[in-house]
Amino acid sequence: MTDDRAFVPEDFVVPADLTTPQFRLEPLDPRHNAADHAAWTGSIDHIRATPGFRDWGWPPVDGMSPEANLADLQRHADDFARHRGFTYTVIEPAGGEVIGCVYIYPSRSDDHDTDVRSWVRADKAELDAPLYAAVTTWLTTNWPLGRLNYQPR
Repeated sequence: MTDDRAFVPEDFVVPADLTTPQFRLEPLDPRHNAADHAAWTGSIDHIRATPGFRDWGWPPVDGMSPEANLADLQRHADDFARHRGFTYTVIEPAGGEVIGCVYIYPSRSDDHDTDVRSWVRADKAELDAPLYAAVTTWLTTNWPLGRLNYQPR
């Protein structure tokens, strides 16, 4: 997102995590690079077929280098720090593996205030609907985000 304005109030305390029995969300940052890169590169077709990603153009069909992924994670971490957007990594509680990601950014449409996308690895596809449900509840009850554009599962 190129807009420098925060899209949540300055005094809003951004949640540090969301924990359920099936997964935990924590802010995505460069320390997740290797695990994040492995998670999505092994599930490109699955992610591109996930609601919200079909027309988004990510992930790249041919993947990207770990260095390019690191730059992407740094951009997301910078957006988070500036309250311009919030990206959380989805972690499996038992083993601590990265199994997905959630993106929360100002909407590019006048019909919504916030665009939300999420994906899980192909081998964790059964968690897509529970992640969608948990994130939807979390965002509508704990965040000042207005009208969400988050495609149902």
